[in-house]
Amino acid sequence: MGTGIEELGIDSYIKEQFEIPPVDIRTYSPLTLAYIGDGVFDLVIRSIIVGKGNTKASQLHHHTSHIVKAHTQAVIIELLLPFLTEEEEDIYRRGRNAKSPTMAKNATMQDYRKATGFEALLGYLYLTDDFKRVVELTKKGLELLNEKEPLWDTKKAK
Repeated sequence: MGTGIEELGIDSYIKEQFEIPPVDIRTYSPLTLAYIGDGVFDLVIRSIIVGKGNTKASQLHHHTSHIVKAHTQAVIIELLLPFLTEEEEDIYRRGRNAKSPTMAKNATMQDYRKATGFEALLGYLYLTDDFKRVVELTKKGLELLNEKEPLWDTKKAK
């Protein structure tokens, strides 16, 4: 019988359940980290949006897509830079400087690169089972963003 998700962390629990052997995270490319980080950020934002109240799927998608787009992620990471550890800054820079063969449709190259760095950081944190830090940075980023350019109410819907 395996260990519970509370003891392992989300990624380790998934790997244990599907018998995926451990991999040295330092071997992952920044774009691989960004790939998983994109999904992690999307899941956190979707959880927040759904938690604010049951509504039409189109409204849920609209609110979510406005936050997970490259421009918004670029603004968030710029606001978060002073709060990152040295290691987190290094991961962000590696992701930002990675040469991607594709680019987001409605984003500048600068925003896309910053967003990729942000996603790489979240992917790294997720894969090192530091989901608590993923949530902490996301929460801080949304609070700072809301102060700068209000997108939505960061408090629970009434």
